[in-house]
Amino acid sequence: MDNGKVIAELLYEAEKGATPVEPLTVTWPDLTIEKAYAVQLEGVDIRRRKDSLRVVGKKIGLTSIAMQKLIGVNEPDYGHLFDRMLVREGEPVARSRLLLPKVEGEVAFVLSRSLKGPGVTIADVLRATAGVMASIEIADSRIRDWKIKLPDTIADNASGARFVLGSRLVDPAKVDLRLVGMVMEKNGEVVGTGAGAAVFGHPAASVAWLANKLGEFGIALEEGEVILSGALTAAVDAEAGDNFLVTFAELGTVGVRFS
Repeated sequence: MDNGKVIAELLYEAEKGATPVEPLTVTWPDLTIEKAYAVQLEGVDIRRRKDSLRVVGKKIGLTSIAMQKLIGVNEPDYGHLFDRMLVREGEPVARSRLLLPKVEGEVAFVLSRSLKGPGVTIADVLRATAGVMASIEIADSRIRDWKIKLPDTIADNASGARFVLGSRLVDPAKVDLRLVGMVMEKNGEVVGTGAGAAVFGHPAASVAWLANKLGEFGIALEEGEVILSGALTAAVDAEAGDNFLVTFAELGTVGVRFS
């Protein structure tokens, strides 16, 4: 698109400076979903060139029917995970480097071989998964006050910011991911509960959707990539001093602290 590089640079600088921009769909009313994905890819290229970042996986958003209805779409979206987005457990996240971060608990898939659509099924995903892990996604929108439509968040790398992985890698054949329960605590108080079925009916169905979607563009999910399959509950706002602990049945716990 004509303005793709301009928008991608704008979002890159907004992230670097933790300074929001106005809604892209207001400034560029012709920003379609297809054009927004092109902007996202421009952003990937910018980060590779300027910051030597490496793509280590993908994240899937809008996996719940409720969120899709809220934004007025009928499928999820996706973004890229970079190596420097990974936060190790115990390592604090600097709140000042983010705008309006939100915390989500998700099941992460670690792939043992590549997946490429079309025709990828839940069974294919499970066979191609080395293990599943408890994870936290920290979403953050570079769009002012999260005033987003679907093209806004897609262009903005699906509002991705940081992610944390738990310490246990679990064989997906040994757990029914539809029935895996999750409890999210913020500063010791329960702020959300959910189950795997909240994610597209099955977290692996979300990963299959992504493999098939990317297959339309000749892109595969690669061996070793981490795929965040989508939130089990509503996202929770985070401020400096907040501590989050997410506990999954059979997958263990994962936590993060904001400084």
